Amino acid sequence: MKKIKVAVAGLGRIGKIHLTNLCQNFPELEVVAVMDIINESKSIADQFMIPKFEKNFDDLLAVPGLDAVIICSPTDTHADYVIKAAKAGKQIFCEKPLDLSLEQVAKTLDVVEQSGVKLMLGFNRRFDPNFLKIKSMVDAGQVGDPQILKITSRDPGPPPISYIKVSGGLFMDMAIHDFDMARYIMNKEVVEVYSRSAVLVDPAIGDAGDIDTALTTLTFEDGTMANIDNSRKAVYGYDQRLEVFGSKGMVKADNNFPDNHQHYSADGIHGSLPLNFFLERYTTSYLNEMAAFFKSIRTGEDLAVSGKDGLEAMKIALAALKSVKENRPVLVYEVS
Repeated sequence: MKKIKVAVAGLGRIGKIHLTNLCQNFPELEVVAVMDIINESKSIADQFMIPKFEKNFDDLLAVPGLDAVIICSPTDTHADYVIKAAKAGKQIFCEKPLDLSLEQVAKTLDVVEQSGVKLMLGFNRRFDPNFLKIKSMVDAGQVGDPQILKITSRDPGPPPISYIKVSGGLFMDMAIHDFDMARYIMNKEVVEVYSRSAVLVDPAIGDAGDIDTALTTLTFEDGTMANIDNSRKAVYGYDQRLEVFGSKGMVKADNNFPDNHQHYSADGIHGSLPLNFFLERYTTSYLNEMAAFFKSIRTGEDLAVSGKDGLEAMKIALAALKSVKENRPVLVYEVS
């Protein structure tokens, strides 16, 4: 079988994760090039014996025989790179968000559709084994008709303020994963969003124009609901939990831990804290999403996460921001 030739654009934190997975876990692929604007990133290419290291995306696309590109560069480059890759006929995986502008996202998706290539967005939590189990049980009717979804998503600590300033804000950067998960698990569209937020972790986050704590209620098209709570700092680790309550019962997924020991003593019952970082918590999901992307390329089956999914999650994020600013429930169509 002919190997799929792949390139990776952007060798930051998530780019390194994808590159490592591609080189170590997919013998049917060949990583033929990587691209990063930082000269020091060439050492990463050398480590994995990648034939070409480029500093320009156009040069990356010009690599002979290239079939697919994995885009992990900063957000403000995503739409431009996706459009160029689509026009060049390359299959595309891109980290979220596609852009911070709905108009630009729509334009980009139009180009992708006209080009006839695949575009998958990096909503990796869909591929987490715990959440996949929840999804399969809900789809199989094991909780009956889903009525209430609860998602807890709290980081172990806030990112640097320099990142906060360019992230697009908590709703677009962090909670957007939860908005996508809500649509995915419930298999319904959100029609109304009501969010409350605060700066309770670090005043510097507020000074940078963002929030660090939020509660959001989503109402779906059939009147069912989801409740999502977000915080930039949980002192006990990376807190990722999900619960679906329905007419026949309830199913939930708890946090992942480095081990499952429990110590019983006169002081109480003690165990390990949850895994402390998203790269540890979602190691398997990053691997699974790449497998799903390349399976779609090989078989022609539909993508597990499309550009439209990213667009819908972005609409919810913008509605949440509008809800906070105007202190009222916002209908999603108001931001469409």
